[in-house]
Amino acid sequence: MSKNPILHSTIKGIGKPLLILHGYFGMSDNWKTLGNQFSEEFQVHLIDQRNHGRSFHEDEFNYDVLVEDLYNYLQHYQLEKVHIIGHSMGGKTAMLFAVTHPELVDKLIVVDISPRKYAPHHNAILAGLNAVDFSVQNTRTLVDKKLAELIPEFGVRQFLLKNVYWKEKGQLAYRFNLASLTENNPEIGEGLPSFTIFEKETLFLKGAKSDYITQNETPIIEAHFPNSKIVEIKNAGHWLHAENPKDFYSEVLEFLG
Repeated sequence: MSKNPILHSTIKGIGKPLLILHGYFGMSDNWKTLGNQFSEEFQVHLIDQRNHGRSFHEDEFNYDVLVEDLYNYLQHYQLEKVHIIGHSMGGKTAMLFAVTHPELVDKLIVVDISPRKYAPHHNAILAGLNAVDFSVQNTRTLVDKKLAELIPEFGVRQFLLKNVYWKEKGQLAYRFNLASLTENNPEIGEGLPSFTIFEKETLFLKGAKSDYITQNETPIIEAHFPNSKIVEIKNAGHWLHAENPKDFYSEVLEFLG
């Protein structure tokens, strides 16, 4: 492997680069439909972050290395003045990237996450994923049944099952690097470092039914992103881009002008 492996991505459309970063346990495929829509206006880069999707697996996993991966990606494709959309974990990567490399970013869109520190809260999901033994749970139905013991929410399981694929004939596996994600789970909630600032236009989109961004977060958002606004997407929770893609799309398009 080269010193700086390049993140896997799907690139479509022409125009100004718009980079989209998925959340924890997600992958670029989650954004395919919206990516196609955005590609009518922009050159869209649907990116798999390390240890997710089809990107490389590494033991090390924290926001500093995710930002470094993204920087290497921009250098590789010779991109500058990009727009970035980041959801949840991807939003944290996008925020840290913007305050670290403000000269490379034009406009920033952060989806249902704020700069603050969040307590680890994926324990049941990680326990469920780690309980699966692919030599025993050797069909998708059996994997789902096993996950259901610890993850009762059908929608969450459907989302996670998108990561289950046939590694070889008769052998299922996860696309994400479960060992590293389990080991480094506390890193996911880390906040943006104090006194970091991004002065360009920033849009925070929050799901009306989500509690990731509340009024308590407004001061910390304004401290780091003085040129920002918060817009609520109705009839949507944490996965607002999937739950209300129509409003999501129109808000993003209006903001990016």
